Amino acid sequence: MTTTKVRGHEFESFVIKDSFNRRAIQFRNEITETLKKLGVREHQIDIPLESFALRKAPASVSWYLDGRNLYYSYGSMARFIENLYVVSQVIAKEVEAVLEQHKSLQEFTSEFAEDSDIEEQRKKAREVLGLSSDTKDLDLINKAYKSLAKEHHPDTPTGNLTKFKEINHAHKMLRRELE
Repeated sequence: MTTTKVRGHEFESFVIKDSFNRRAIQFRNEITETLKKLGVREHQIDIPLESFALRKAPASVSWYLDGRNLYYSYGSMARFIENLYVVSQVIAKEVEAVLEQHKSLQEFTSEFAEDSDIEEQRKKAREVLGLSSDTKDLDLINKAYKSLAKEHHPDTPTGNLTKFKEINHAHKMLRRELE
């Protein structure tokens, strides 16, 4: 069986062959139960489901903990259901690390803290790098970043410090999303 590595966590890939929408509900329930272990109440968790789980779409979860909006999404897999599975596995591994005291609750919250308009920010970041709004290929993002950073580096004759900082910020945001 193959494995998947996301955010430093490695877990078995899950091949889903049938009952996609039912499995999406199961993954949503698993994520909810996992976050409850940290004291998050069910009404503080939002996990949007696609009406057709085989659709190509990212999966996301947002929740509130210690007065902060936390968010995680993943969209590198081919189908929504696969992305939701990855989200469930990452959340489970991260919560487990907190419960086993390998990670503090503060570290957990700072890793998942996001603005409520993060999707719009990511869309703008892709625009800054000259990419289409649905680009998820990290190699393509890195290539665009390197090209633009080289062009706008402040030590070059065509350099522009403001544009260079904007390019760096966009790259960091997208790398955080996809790694």
